Amino acid sequence: MRSLSCDVAVVGAGPAGLAAAVSAMETGAKNVLLIERDIHPGGILQQCIHPGFGLRYFGEELTGPEYAERFADRAKELGVQVLLDTTALEIRDHLLVCTSTAGLIHIEYRALVLAMGCRERTRANLEIPGSRPSGIYTAGTAQKLINIYGDKVGREVVILGSGDIGMIMARRLTLEGAHVKAVVEIMPFLAGLTRNKVQCLDDFDIPLLLSHTVVDINGIDRVESVTIAPVDEKKQPIMEKAEVVTCDTLLLSVGLIPENELSRTGGVTLSGITKGAIVNQYRQTEMPSVVACGNVLHVNDLVDHVSMESEAAGRYAALYAAGRLPAETEIETVPCEGVRYVCPQRIVPDGSEDITLYFRTVLPGRDSVLTVKDGADGRVLAERRVQRTSPGTMETLVIPAELVKGIRGPVEVTASHGEVLV
Repeated sequence: MRSLSCDVAVVGAGPAGLAAAVSAMETGAKNVLLIERDIHPGGILQQCIHPGFGLRYFGEELTGPEYAERFADRAKELGVQVLLDTTALEIRDHLLVCTSTAGLIHIEYRALVLAMGCRERTRANLEIPGSRPSGIYTAGTAQKLINIYGDKVGREVVILGSGDIGMIMARRLTLEGAHVKAVVEIMPFLAGLTRNKVQCLDDFDIPLLLSHTVVDINGIDRVESVTIAPVDEKKQPIMEKAEVVTCDTLLLSVGLIPENELSRTGGVTLSGITKGAIVNQYRQTEMPSVVACGNVLHVNDLVDHVSMESEAAGRYAALYAAGRLPAETEIETVPCEGVRYVCPQRIVPDGSEDITLYFRTVLPGRDSVLTVKDGADGRVLAERRVQRTSPGTMETLVIPAELVKGIRGPVEVTASHGEVLV
């Protein structure tokens, strides 16, 4: 067994982990250890060969591998130690248990950053009826097969779910010569970003069927067809209007789940809505030495947001390791009218800096007012008017530092729409 020690340990070398590790070093941590189960850093970005990354963070358009390379190069320059082909198994008290081809590794840390990312929901999660033929893929798996290994996944394709990766794969498959017959979405509104609908579906004349779902998968050795039906207001299929669509491939883009199996080993409390850890603005869990960031905390729509949030988490982890992070009474943040969840779920009202709240709306809307109030006295802490909101787009509001100190809470976040777009 091998034993190591560090100021800050970071689990996951995707965009979140790379940004957190770089930030921790830049904040002054003398020894940062980055643990990654893959044989290369970069995470999901390695297979995202399309452009569109970095517009907000770098002010230029990059592919996924280019975006990841910039952070990986910076981590190397700063002297971040990277353990590749190494899997974190268990969190104990200031101890991370890992395994690699060389055997068990025990890592003692002062602060731990959880940045494991997320995984895709599968057919088993959806329990779609039908036979079990080949030709059923999650969108991310299909993306890896095509972009990393150069394989083909099918010629006649139906995509279930209008998440961003599903729409991006609709375009990618079309460019590879496949015929994408439809993108099917059970909700009456888009699940991903509008820009992806325009660039990946509209520009390639790919139909989007809202308020529809796949109710059956047909085929013996290979998918031969799927049965698609519209749904009512309760998301129940209207079977008398069902149609059979011939295809040889079904792609699933039906949501992401934060990879929190490791978090559970350390007793980290998870949110029932985001499926990620419950944290304060320093991204600390109820165990102050354990910090979470990126898609393992809550699923983001842009990698630029992941990097910015994770940079903050890395900085806070380094400050905690140095004994420089304040510890005071925490106040709850509460999603209210029109808001599905808020992250962070708690804040420390120390007034040391501005606090950014991340949240998603329940429904799409137009002429919306986003508001943060102190529930104790109704005082408005932050407010913003937006022309259009969507559950697929992350919203933010910033509470200025000068208003933070006087918060008595709970902090209430609301989204009122001039018009609901469903």
